[in-house]
Amino acid sequence: MICIPIIANNLEDALKDMEEASKFADIVELRLDYIKNPDLKLLLERRTKPVIVTNRPVREGGKFSGGEEERIASLKLAVQLHADFVDIEHDSVQHISRGMALRGPTSKTKIIVSYHNFRETPSYLTDIYQRLRQSGADIVKIVTYATNITDNIRIYELLQHAQSPLISFCMGEYGAISRILYKRFGSYLTFASLQSGRESAPGQISIQELLNTYQIRRQDNHTSIYGLIGNPVSHSISPIIHNTLFKKMNFNSIYVPFKVDNINDFMREFGGLDVKGYSVTIPHKESVISCLDAIDPIAKKIGAVNTIVNRDGQMVGFNTDCEAAIKTLEGVNQVSVKDTKDEYLKGKKVVLLGAGGAARAIAFGLKECGAQITIINRNYERAQSLASDVGCLFRKFNDLEAIEADILVNATPVGMFPAVNETPILKNKLKPPMVVFDTIYNPIETKLLRDAKSQGCKIVGGLLMFVRQAAAQFKLWTGQMPSLEMIERIAYKKLVGE
Repeated sequence: MICIPIIANNLEDALKDMEEASKFADIVELRLDYIKNPDLKLLLERRTKPVIVTNRPVREGGKFSGGEEERIASLKLAVQLHADFVDIEHDSVQHISRGMALRGPTSKTKIIVSYHNFRETPSYLTDIYQRLRQSGADIVKIVTYATNITDNIRIYELLQHAQSPLISFCMGEYGAISRILYKRFGSYLTFASLQSGRESAPGQISIQELLNTYQIRRQDNHTSIYGLIGNPVSHSISPIIHNTLFKKMNFNSIYVPFKVDNINDFMREFGGLDVKGYSVTIPHKESVISCLDAIDPIAKKIGAVNTIVNRDGQMVGFNTDCEAAIKTLEGVNQVSVKDTKDEYLKGKKVVLLGAGGAARAIAFGLKECGAQITIINRNYERAQSLASDVGCLFRKFNDLEAIEADILVNATPVGMFPAVNETPILKNKLKPPMVVFDTIYNPIETKLLRDAKSQGCKIVGGLLMFVRQAAAQFKLWTGQMPSLEMIERIAYKKLVGE
């Protein structure tokens, strides 16, 4: 079930928001600590969906700063008015005999006893759960703050061993997956904000994003999990792409973002979640290799992985960046079906900016096509190492202005959202007939591409490369090749907001 909290600061807006939230939510939470002078009787009379009444004190992340007796009195009133649920903080239960004095023997109100930790996800979650469960509550709620992605596994394990209804997830950006995967994790419900910017807790996702991006209504206990490993991941449009494809092609699957700092810890801890496949992006395309059970020969030669497939518990790495990038470059001057990569790229002078996973894939692809490659990177040692692996030239970053090239490829994150006004090279160094290829797809047209276009250069954006590599990933995971045109339409609509 999905619960939308009402955090309006006055009665009129609270009534309007409750009506709007009821169009999407299974349950509505009335946050009395937000509403000035709430008319609880009127609010409950107007409900069209079950309601949780909460009056959260400041110590538990709420707004109520009055006395405890006054706060408890508001919750007792909610029971008297037949609220569907009343949420009581764990440290308030001691004021209520056996945790159940709020309601009479015939009351149908269910009691939620809750614990919130806004600093961390403690190691003693089971002890907290057992203590709250002994209060006599109908439902236990344990919500913690994720300081890293693996904290979600603590919550997952708690939910898997729960012996009674439990609401549990992690707050913060690292905890987003526990909110999205609440059915797979086993949580009684999840929370969503009515609109973006109106969150009642850190990391809360809007109802529109849950419904539209993550297709959360389609999720069940058997839904297969896929996701994006990277840092950052919030800019990625991969969730909307793959979740839309899963829906249109009738797969019971979901794709979520995993913000990962330590790749080794992540792969070890998430092994028990049985994730069926991953996309891999900055900065883990190279470091993830040591965590895999097997690697495709092409990816092994490149030394970078952007796709992982779970084959009966064995994690196998692939690289779909290489072919996607080369096919995108092939299309620049292709005038007939007889034009091939050898005819166009052979002998071309290519300056490749970057030495990370994407740069490795592109460099090996260009080398196979017979291009003359020069690698330039701010980290000179990484440029030197990649050039040695590929068998090509390398130069210091300060030499960039003196480089002459037929094709310039940016395989760095410089210019990627949100730093959209940055560029890796000065505008006056871009001269026709140079082709400028930026692997960044968000934004669709980077500052580098705008500068190059204004100088008369041919430009190639990263969207087509993204579309091709995403389609190849999807096929590796599912065995079915999606329409490139469909992916491009979905991506373009998401990026330009049409």
